[in-house]
Amino acid sequence: MDYNDSRQAAIRLYRKLNLGWIFNTSTFTGNFILALVIGYFFDKLGYADDANYVFSLSILAIGLWITEAIPPFAVGIFIIAGLLLGFGTDFILEDHRTPVEMYLGTWTSNVIWLLLGGFFLAEAMSQVGIDKSLFRFTLKKFGSKPDRLLMGLMFTTAVGSMVMSNTATTAMMISSVLPLANLMGKNSTYTKALLVGIPAAATLGGMGTIIGSTPNAIAVGALQEKGVNITFIEWMIFGLPTALLATYIFWQFLSKSLKIKDVNLDLEKLSQTDAKVKGFKKNAVIFTLIVTIIAWLTEPIHHIPIAATSAIPIVLLTLFQIIVAEDVRRLPWDTLMLVAGGLALGIAMVDVGLTDIIMEKIEKLPIPMFGVGIVFAIIAVLISNIMSNTAAAAILVPLGLALPGIWGFATPLIVAMSCSCALLLPVSTPSNAIAYSTGMVEQKNFRSGGLLMIVIGPILAFVSVMIYSLIFGSA
Repeated sequence: MDYNDSRQAAIRLYRKLNLGWIFNTSTFTGNFILALVIGYFFDKLGYADDANYVFSLSILAIGLWITEAIPPFAVGIFIIAGLLLGFGTDFILEDHRTPVEMYLGTWTSNVIWLLLGGFFLAEAMSQVGIDKSLFRFTLKKFGSKPDRLLMGLMFTTAVGSMVMSNTATTAMMISSVLPLANLMGKNSTYTKALLVGIPAAATLGGMGTIIGSTPNAIAVGALQEKGVNITFIEWMIFGLPTALLATYIFWQFLSKSLKIKDVNLDLEKLSQTDAKVKGFKKNAVIFTLIVTIIAWLTEPIHHIPIAATSAIPIVLLTLFQIIVAEDVRRLPWDTLMLVAGGLALGIAMVDVGLTDIIMEKIEKLPIPMFGVGIVFAIIAVLISNIMSNTAAAAILVPLGLALPGIWGFATPLIVAMSCSCALLLPVSTPSNAIAYSTGMVEQKNFRSGGLLMIVIGPILAFVSVMIYSLIFGSA
C-alpha cells in the first residue's frame, strides 16, 4: 500500500512539474548521438560526403519517428530543414551547395493537394451527419442479422475510407455504432467485433484509392518523381479488389472466431433520433463528393491532374459555407507536414545515390528479386505496427524505387499497401486507437486479427500489385 501511494505521489509530482520535456530532450539527444556514431562508421566505407550526410539524417529521422521524441510532423519539418542546411549552405558540406528547390517543392507536390482535397471532404461529411445516415443505410440494406450487419458496417467503413482519411472514417462510424455497443455491453462478443472490425475495415479499405491512405500517396508521389504517373482509376484497378478482399477475409475471421451468428440483437431499443442537418448542406456535400470523385476517376479522359481537380471540394465547400475558417484550422495539417518531409527525404536519398548504394548491397543477397519484394512487404507491415505507417512508407518507398526493372515500379506500391495491413496493436493505427479509447475493447482483442493480417496482408498486396505491374506496369 505504501509503495502504491508513493508511486502515485511521484506520478502526480511528475505531471505537476511537467518534466516530460526532459525525457523528450534526452531521447532526441540519444538519437542524435546514435546517428552520428552510425554515420561515422558509414563514412569509413568511403562513400561521398553528401551520401553520408543523407544517411545520417535518415538514421536520425527513423529514430525520431520510432521513439516519438518529437511529433512525427515535426520530424518532417526537421528533415527539410536539415536538407536545406546541408545542401543550401557551406556550414556542413563544403562545396556541395546545390539547388534546394526540389526539397521545398514537396510542400506543393500533387500528393499534398490530393490529400488536402480529401481532408476537406472528410470534414464536410462529418459536419452534415453522414455517419448517422450511413448506419441507417447499412441497417436497411444488410438487415439486422448480426453477421450481415457487421459485414455491412465493415464494407461501408472500407468504402468510406477510400475517399476520406481512415481516422475520420473510423471516428464517424464508431460514433454511429456506439449506441449499439453500449446496448450490448462491454463484455459482448458483438461489441468486440464492432470495435475491432470497423477500424480494421477503415485501415484495409484505405488500400482502395490513392487518397485512402497516406502511404499510397507517398508511393504515387515517389513514382511521379521517377516519371511514372498513376491515375486515380489506375490505382483502383489493383487497390480496390485488394481492399475489399482483405476486408472480407477479416470479416470472416471475426464472424467465425467470435461466433457472432449466435448473438441476439434488439435494434428496436436504439434511439433513432439525431440532430437534423439542413437539407441544403447535406445535398451540397453529396454533390461536391460526386463531382470530385467523377473528376478523379475520369482523369484519363479530361487529362486534368488530380492535384487540380482536388481544388473542387476546397472551392465548392467553402463557397457553400459548409467549411469555414474555424473548420480549416482543425484539418490535419500535421499529416501534410509529415508527408512533405518524407517525400523530401526520399528525393535526397535518390539524388545523392544512397538508394543505389543500398540496392547494390541488396542485389548481392542470395535471394531472387521477387524474394526482395516479399521482404519489403513483410518489413513494411512489421514496422508499421510499431510506428506511423506514413513514416514507414517514407523510409521504404525510396529504397524500393531503386530496384531494377519492374521491381522499381511494383515494390513502392507493395510497400504502400502492406503498410495498411498493420492492425496488431491499439497504437498501430489511429483507427485502432479510436476504438481502444472507447474503453470497451482491450489490447488483446486486436492481437489475433493483427497477426492474421501480418501474414495475409503482404501476400494480397504482393499478388495484386504484381498482376497489375505485369499487365500495365512500366519498367
